[in-house]
Amino acid sequence: MDFAFLTLSVVVLLTALRTQMGICLSENFISWDDLEVQKNFGQLSFNNKVQGRVIVVAKDGSGHSRTVQGGVNLVPDGNRERVKIFIQPGIYREKVIVPITKPYVSFIGNRTSETVISWNSTASDRGSDGQVVGTFASASVAIESDYFCARGITFENTAPSALPGAQGMQAVALRVSCDKAMFFRCRILGSQDTLFDHYGRHYFYKSYIEGSIDFIFGKGRSLYQGCTLHAISDSYGAIAASQRDSSSEDTGFSFLKCHLNGSGIFYLGRAWGRYSRVVYSYCHLEGIIIPEGWNDWGDPSRRGTVLFGEFMCKGRGASSKERVPWAKTLSYEEAKPFLNRSFIDGDQWLRL
Repeated sequence: MDFAFLTLSVVVLLTALRTQMGICLSENFISWDDLEVQKNFGQLSFNNKVQGRVIVVAKDGSGHSRTVQGGVNLVPDGNRERVKIFIQPGIYREKVIVPITKPYVSFIGNRTSETVISWNSTASDRGSDGQVVGTFASASVAIESDYFCARGITFENTAPSALPGAQGMQAVALRVSCDKAMFFRCRILGSQDTLFDHYGRHYFYKSYIEGSIDFIFGKGRSLYQGCTLHAISDSYGAIAASQRDSSSEDTGFSFLKCHLNGSGIFYLGRAWGRYSRVVYSYCHLEGIIIPEGWNDWGDPSRRGTVLFGEFMCKGRGASSKERVPWAKTLSYEEAKPFLNRSFIDGDQWLRL
C-alpha cells in the first residue's frame, strides 16, 4: 500500500475544520427517513432550484444536475439541514467528493443498486501536477462530510485486478473520511483496497463489498452488519486490514452476521497496525478462509498486541483447529462490546 497521504495531520486538520464549523452535534441523528424521498419526486417542477431539500440527478437532463458531483455542488457550504440527493438509475462515470463543508447529505438510489458511480484510478496514476495520486486520491467516491448516508448506491472502481505484491495498483472505490456515516443496501466494488474505511464511526448494513487484497482497510471504527463480503482472487488475499496503532485508539472493525464467500483463499485479517482490532461474530465463513485465519503483516511482534477474534461463526471456514495461537475464540463477555451498534456509539447518532 502507498499511504503517503495517510498522516495524522490529515485527521487533525479535518477535525479542526469540523470544530470550527460547529457541525459535530451529538443531538443530530441519521434516521430511516434520511434514506427516503417523497414518492412524488418525479412530479417536481425542475427549474434548477432545489425544492424541499431534494436534489435530483438524472443523466438525461430531467433533474437538477446531469452529474452526481453537480448535485453535490448544489448543497450550500455550511449546510445544517438534511439534503437528499436522489440519483436516478444509470452509470455515472465520474470521480465524486462530498467535502467537509457539506454535512447532512444523503445519496439515494433505487432499491436494486442500479445507480452506479464508477471510475478507474489507481495509486500509481498521475494527477494534473504530474505527481502520483496515491491510494488516498484514487477513490472513485470520497465522503468527508459528517452525517452522510447512502441507500441503494453502487460505488465502483474498475481498475484491473491486482496481483499479490503488485505496486501502485491500489484502487479505492469508496473512501469514508468522516464521522457518523451509514450505508444501507449499497454495493462497493473493486479489487485491491476497495473500501478505505479511513476514520470515524460508520455503519454498513446489508451491503455488499467485493475485493481481493485488504479490501476493507483503514483506521475507522465501523460495524458491518448483515453484509456480504465477496472475495475475488485467483490466488490469495485478505479481507480486513485495521490500522489501529495504539492500545488507546478506539478503532477497529466488527463484522456481525456477515456472509463471507467468493474465490481464492483469504485471511480474515492482517495486522496493518500494531494494535489492529478485527472481530467476526455470528458470521458464515465459507471455505475460502485460510485455515490459520490471520496474518501478522510479517512482524511477529504484533502477535501479542493485536485483537483478532471470532465468536460463534459457522461454515467450512470457521474451524478453529488450525487457527494461529495468537488469535482468540471469544467468550460471550469478550464478544459483547462488538455485538451491536453500541460499538460505534450508535445510540448517539442512529435512530433506526
